[in-house]
Amino acid sequence: MATKKILIIGKSGQVGYQLRRTVAPLGHITALEYPEIDLCSPSSIRAALGQIKPDVILNAAAYTAVDKAQSDEERATQLNAQAPEILAHYAKDNDALLVHYSTDYVFDGKGTRPYVETDKVAPLSVYGKTKATADQAIQSSGCKHLIFRLCWVYGARGQNFFLTMRKLARCREELKVVSDQWGCPTGARLIAEATALALTQVLQSKSPELFYGLYHLAAGGSANWHQFAQKIVDGMPAEERKCKVVTPITTQDYPTAAVRPAYSVMDCSKMERTFGVSLPHWETLLQLVNEEASEV
Repeated sequence: MATKKILIIGKSGQVGYQLRRTVAPLGHITALEYPEIDLCSPSSIRAALGQIKPDVILNAAAYTAVDKAQSDEERATQLNAQAPEILAHYAKDNDALLVHYSTDYVFDGKGTRPYVETDKVAPLSVYGKTKATADQAIQSSGCKHLIFRLCWVYGARGQNFFLTMRKLARCREELKVVSDQWGCPTGARLIAEATALALTQVLQSKSPELFYGLYHLAAGGSANWHQFAQKIVDGMPAEERKCKVVTPITTQDYPTAAVRPAYSVMDCSKMERTFGVSLPHWETLLQLVNEEASEV
């Protein structure tokens, strides 16, 4: 089997950073980010694709500033909706595989049970709308694709809730955190490892079309932001933290520009069943990320 040319877009992001390591054994890796590729420029995207001619595209780049997107809709749309559509058309025209990452924010949060892949999307924010548009565009393109919907992504690097809580806990005695929004805290390393396991099976299969489609990919269990924050603080060495209490508050107490779903827990049984992967409980993963963070 010829060596696959694999393009990772968003190489320094939380997921992209981890993907560079987990998929390295699967082929020849080219990893790009801005300004090597400008996802707001169709010509830049097409030029990079034309030069690299990838067999597999992993799009780990996105406009993820959820609140800022409310007032920056044009750029969020370019990055989150238009760029993935261009990637999808390239994949279709060149028989390449597109791996794309979506979000739990495509749901309105009015559900009372974990969301499955076939549940209706009804995003509440510009961010959610742009990501839902990308999902639809990729599916409609007819390209070979894997779309992984993620939830509450964090890691020991980058900018995320986990690192923010650790930073604040070092300098504040009290943290106030929303307790009425529920999801699945998911480490970036788990996402990258699960992607590599899934991609390996697709590339080695004689019937890869059986794997193509949309999947929910998140850690096991569920939590609200307050519970997540409490576990983060509890996992810090006592000598590192000033925080003595994590106080639960409501969404109303902490208004934001973008409306977030109150409940976006996802059912990942399709992912586990199709690829035979085990998605550990979020608390187990948090312990591992705590260890990683202490080494960074």
